[in-house]
Formats: sequence, C-alpha cells, structure tokens
Amino acid sequence: MNKDFPYIINKEGQAIYFGKIISEEQIVYLFDELINKIDWKNEVVVMFGKEITTKRKVAFYSDQHIEYRYSQKTKKGLQWIPILIQIKSIVESYTNTQYNACLLNLYHNGNEAMGWHADNEVEIIPNSSIASISLGAERKFSFKNKSSKQMTSVLLENGSLLEMKGALQNHWLHCLPKSTKIITPRINLTFRQMISK
Repeated sequence: MNKDFPYIINKEGQAIYFGKIISEEQIVYLFDELINKIDWKNEVVVMFGKEITTKRKVAFYSDQHIEYRYSQKTKKGLQWIPILIQIKSIVESYTNTQYNACLLNLYHNGNEAMGWHADNEVEIIPNSSIASISLGAERKFSFKNKSSKQMTSVLLENGSLLEMKGALQNHWLHCLPKSTKIITPRINLTFRQMISK
C-alpha cells in the first residue's frame, strides 16, 4: 500500500494508525468467525506472587516452534487456522511485513482493560513490527513516554489497524484504559515477529 498514513508517534520509535481498513460487511463475518473458531481461554497471570484468572480471554497462534512467555506463563502457539491466515494477509499488505505469530484478546466490555506495559519480551524480535487489528467496540488506546511522561491517545475504530515498530517498545508504554460506558465486546489481534526455536 502506497497511501501515506499518519504517525501517532515518530520519535523514539513509530506508531502508525492506518484507520479503518476492513469493510462493515467483512467486519461482521470476521468477528463471528473469530468468536466461534478461536480456542479462547481465560488469561491466567501472576501478580504479586499470586495466580489471577482474568475475565479477558486470550489465544496464541503461530508458526511451528514458537513460544511466548509473559506474566510468568509460557504459551505455545496453536496451529494457524484459515480465518487468521486471511486476516494476516490483509495486515501484511498494509505493513509490508510478514508475521509468524498472533496474540488475540477478547474484551467482553469496557470493564476489561490492559494496564501500562511494553511488548518487549525476549521472544519478540527487537525493534520489529507489531500490527494490531481491532474488531468490535471502539476503544481508546494510550501511549506514555517512559522518560518524558508525554502522553498521546488514539480511538481504535472497528476494523482499524495500528502498527508499532522501531524502538517504540524501548521508549514508550501503552495501555487500553477501562471505560464503563462500553458494554459491547472487542477482539484485538496483534500480529508479531517472534524468534523461532
């Protein structure tokens, strides 16, 4: 794709918001397929030494021999299914990047959120592209610079694409804030470039 898309961040890494790249008709189809065909599991994380099961559901798909460890838990990638290959192809056409893994999150409503963090686990290829597709409820997505504390936010539309790359994960944190006004679900797919064992 040759179209110029706006940079949300273009200092100490890049965040590019492509906006809505999927048609309304296709969104309905993709959302239904993902809800019914993804092997969703409740997330189990370790916080302050205790295991906590979140309401948010997750799934991890990838090429063979890829594992992902975060929150003191290791996930082995499930085998790609056709619907994910279809979405991955769409994303790759916009970012001009090939991905070998996808972490999916299912947020049932605005009470389910994600705190400040960086996607900087050792299994992710340093400075590589992470491409995030949003389907369902529109949600605010925020960035905060680790040093200057500068903040910026974007509203992730239904069917939109956000790409994070370069040194962004070293210098910026990001989060998905809570919003009690949101009562409908959102599926987020983050396509990644990960080290294969």
